Amino acid sequence: MSAFPGSPRLVKGGIVLLDPASGALRQVISLQYNPDTLSRTVQVKAAGEGGGDRAQAMRLKGSPVETIKLEAVLDATDRLEYPDRNRDAVRYGVHPQLAMLEAMAHPSSAALLANDRLAASGALEVLPVESPLALFVWSRSRIVPVRLTDLSVTEQAFDPALNPILARVSLGLRVLSVDDLGFRHRGGVLFMNHLRAKESLAGKAAPGVLSELGLEGLPS
Repeated sequence: MSAFPGSPRLVKGGIVLLDPASGALRQVISLQYNPDTLSRTVQVKAAGEGGGDRAQAMRLKGSPVETIKLEAVLDATDRLEYPDRNRDAVRYGVHPQLAMLEAMAHPSSAALLANDRLAASGALEVLPVESPLALFVWSRSRIVPVRLTDLSVTEQAFDPALNPILARVSLGLRVLSVDDLGFRHRGGVLFMNHLRAKESLAGKAAPGVLSELGLEGLPS
């Protein structure tokens, strides 16, 4: 970032992890460098898909399934230039940052052991471990609950102890809507806030006119 006093403050994207019950902040995973591109896919849930029912042709069953793909770069090079101020980078490289992302794909060791104790005690049902509530943050206008669907890591450079010091990470995220979480779940509330923000932004778009499409009026 430029040291010029008038340079804009760079807002970083990232992931915030919350306790699903209390909403307490657990961890903030800030992207070291904002990706140049972010890919989103929206799959519509239409009521009339393939059913042949004309009364359902224009109805929606619920929120679409939205997926997000992005690539992040983790680089310890700058920090290694100042080893006295960055002892963890010297000792571990970018391992800690990679571990934070990979932890989103794993139940915690404590939760696994607790479920093992329940199974050993004869519990009839051992529930799957609930992960922290993850929020993908990409500006104040886009804060949305997500679930990690896939994670790909390419480690590209190493220090003499084989700690990765440069890595490229591909993240796949699925947006969680009220169809997944319900309206009363903390994540469902955040999704509704996100949907309202999207509707507000849509209202700020300049309205088009039919003449731009070569039409003077709609066909009757």
